[in-house]
Amino acid sequence: MAAPDADIRMPTPSRSAPLPAIARRFSLALAVVIVNWLLVVVERDSYTDNVDGSVSVTDALYYTTVTLSTTGYGDITPVTTGARLLNALLVTPMRLLFVVILVGTTIHALTERSREQFRLSRWRSRVRDHVVVVGYGAKGRNAIRELLSKGHPQDRVVVVDADRRALAEAGQAGFVTVEGSATRTDVLTEALVDRAATVIVALDRDDTSVLVTLTARQISPKVTVVATVREAENADLLRQSGASSVIVTSETAGRLLGLAADSPDTVDVLEDLLSFGAGLDLVEREVRPGEVGHAPGDLVPAVLAVVRGGRRHAFDEPEVRALRAGDRLVQVQSPSAAGEVQTGVQG
Repeated sequence: MAAPDADIRMPTPSRSAPLPAIARRFSLALAVVIVNWLLVVVERDSYTDNVDGSVSVTDALYYTTVTLSTTGYGDITPVTTGARLLNALLVTPMRLLFVVILVGTTIHALTERSREQFRLSRWRSRVRDHVVVVGYGAKGRNAIRELLSKGHPQDRVVVVDADRRALAEAGQAGFVTVEGSATRTDVLTEALVDRAATVIVALDRDDTSVLVTLTARQISPKVTVVATVREAENADLLRQSGASSVIVTSETAGRLLGLAADSPDTVDVLEDLLSFGAGLDLVEREVRPGEVGHAPGDLVPAVLAVVRGGRRHAFDEPEVRALRAGDRLVQVQSPSAAGEVQTGVQG
C-alpha cells in the first residue's frame, strides 16, 4: 500500500466543521423537495401534462425537481386557480429557499477552504523554532504535555503521524498536524523541520526511529533530535544517526522495577519528578551572577548536574567545583518554589 502524500492541516477550529454543516444544508434542501412533492401529489388533478394530460406520482416528483431548480420546461403546468395560488404563495418561496440553500452551501464550502488556506499560509510565514513531534501515541502525547507545562506555545507544536485517527485527536487538541510517514523527506519538509528547534521522535519501532532521525538530519543538520528506543543495543545506532539525546524505554523501565523491589520510596520520588503539575520537578536554568564562583553544593535547592560547554557534569566533579558565567544548572524544584525564584546560596 502506497504511503499517503504529506498533508498539513491547521487545528480544528471551535466553530462547526464544514462537512456537518453541508450535511445539514443538504437535509434541509431534501426536506423542501419532499414537502413540495407531496403538495403536488395531493393537487395533481389540478395539473396537466402535455404528454398524456394526467400527472402521476413520478410526474409530480419530476415537476417538483425542475420547478425548485428553476429549470421549468413547461411540459407540466397548474391549470386551476387553486393550484396557481399554491405555486405563487407557497411553492415560489420554497423555490427561493432551495436556491438559497444551494448557493449558501457552495459559498460556505469555498469560504471554509479559503479561510483554511489563509490560516495555513499565515502560520507558515510566522512559525520559527517550533517542535516537531513524530508519533502521537502515548509517548508523543506525554512529551507534548511536558512541553506545554513548561510554557511552550501550543501553536508551535507540529504533530507528524501516518494514522489519521491520531492526527484527528491532535487536531482537536489544537496542534498543527502533518499526515504521512516521517521517514520521507517531503513529509518532514512539510512540517518545516528546516526551521524547527527540536524534533521529538516518539515511535514504537527502533528501525523507523533511526530512519526518521537520518531524514531530519539531512533536512536540518543543526536541529536538535530527541528520540526514544525500545532496546538499549539500538541507542548507539540512533546517536550515530544524529540523535542529540536518546531515551531507552525498556532499560529505564527495567531499572525502575529493580529499584522498586528494594527501594520503593526512591521510585516514588522518581515518579514524583516525572509527574505533571504537582510535587517535585526538574528544572534547567542558567547560572545567575550572584552564584558565579560558588560550588554547586552551596546552592539551594540542590543542584544535580552542571552543563558547561555542551557537556554534562555531576555536581561534585572537580571540573565544576566553581560555577562560571554561562553554566547551566539542573536542579530539583519543590512545590513551594514553583513559579518563584527561591534559589539561593547557603550561608
